[in-house]
Amino acid sequence: MKAIKQINPPCEMPNGLQWTDEGLFVMDQKTDNVYVVNETGEILRVIYTPTANGSGITVGGGFLWTASNGESASRPKRSTDTGLGYVYKLDLQTGEAIDRFRTPDGGGIHGIEWDDGKIWITAFNPLAIFLVDPSDKYTIVHKFRVQLPRLHGLARVQDGIWCAHTTDNVIVKYDIDTGAEKDRITLDPDDAYVHGLSIKDGELWYGDANFGGKHNTATTGQPEIGKIVA
Repeated sequence: MKAIKQINPPCEMPNGLQWTDEGLFVMDQKTDNVYVVNETGEILRVIYTPTANGSGITVGGGFLWTASNGESASRPKRSTDTGLGYVYKLDLQTGEAIDRFRTPDGGGIHGIEWDDGKIWITAFNPLAIFLVDPSDKYTIVHKFRVQLPRLHGLARVQDGIWCAHTTDNVIVKYDIDTGAEKDRITLDPDDAYVHGLSIKDGELWYGDANFGGKHNTATTGQPEIGKIVA
């Protein structure tokens, strides 16, 4: 196996992950709450968010950013649900919405990653990874296309950006300038299916949301958080 469970998930559907100095931020796709846990899985605090069908998550610029698909199939509808794909800018302590912007392609969204004042965002149409500038009205400043479908979690490293492609269950490192593939990790058949992705001390961590067992083409039958051992 290349996906090794490390901690018990704090929620039923752990999707997006983001390591920070405080701990590991985990987006629960079921409730759209964000759980902050330590390395043993102990829950440090819970952040309630207006996200709907939450996926990716990142922390940067003093804020929490969440990928919201607009409509949830795993919880009752809320008055804050929009039915549209947004990236939310939230208060890091309270989860209160500060701002939001539409996804670059106007559709659904999975992965987001803070990078020195800007945010990488996955897209489905076209299959691409966009870079937007929050300080300039969320202007798109760069993008590159990819070949594999179902882009999910992102993890920025010095020599590129890792992207999980969940259906194929591979993690690809892309050159951020050209989009050329620099490296690839192919998960084993009995491994978890990587949704969320983050990096800590040079190691990739994953979250497998499992979507309550409903994604029978991409599920091990239970949610999981762990490390990738290539």
